[in-house]
Amino acid sequence: MFRGIFLAVLLLAAGPAAAQQEQQALVDRAALAVQEVMTSGDRPQDAQDFLRRARAALVCPRIFRAGFIIGGEGGTCALLGRDGGGSWSSPAFYQMTSGSVGLQAGIQDMTLVLMVMSDRGLQALMNSQFKVGAEASIAFATLGGAVQGATTAAAGADIVAVARARGLFAGMSLQGSLLTYLPDYARAYYGKDASARQIVLQMEAHNPGADPLRAMLMRYGTPQ
Repeated sequence: MFRGIFLAVLLLAAGPAAAQQEQQALVDRAALAVQEVMTSGDRPQDAQDFLRRARAALVCPRIFRAGFIIGGEGGTCALLGRDGGGSWSSPAFYQMTSGSVGLQAGIQDMTLVLMVMSDRGLQALMNSQFKVGAEASIAFATLGGAVQGATTAAAGADIVAVARARGLFAGMSLQGSLLTYLPDYARAYYGKDASARQIVLQMEAHNPGADPLRAMLMRYGTPQ
């Protein structure tokens, strides 16, 4: 009897830690993704320049795409905001999904960082769902040739994307991708309910497990 009670107490104590494992793994991969995106490619300094001026960064360690005529993508992402003093928030969690029909074929996974350059772009991401390219007032652009579909010059964009891709996928574009906030992830990671606005803008939730990711953004995103 006492053994059963003891095991039950152990399970209850381990519950929050076990619930955070999936989210912590995403956060750890996001820290590595920031380092990869900000140090590789022909001109990594371009990405760093945008990050230094960004209001927020959405880091997607792995977006997987596959399709033949009918295509789709999926992956989880972490959104962190920066306050006026240069400190980064803990992450809010999002799911990126899309589906499309057209001339496309292949399999690809990519590491993606969306840098939010304006308050208008950040406010759009605070909604429970945000569709890339659906809001005409939100200018979206890309750096380099890893992601196609830029509609405006990066210098004037509300959101700028940088990606490192592996594999081949003809017809790839981020236009139409849907970003959905994951409140269950926040509840598991912070032990309480919190909206994206409370986490990213008001910085009312914190988990020390996110400190390495915040430090990585500080490393490459602090104005020189």
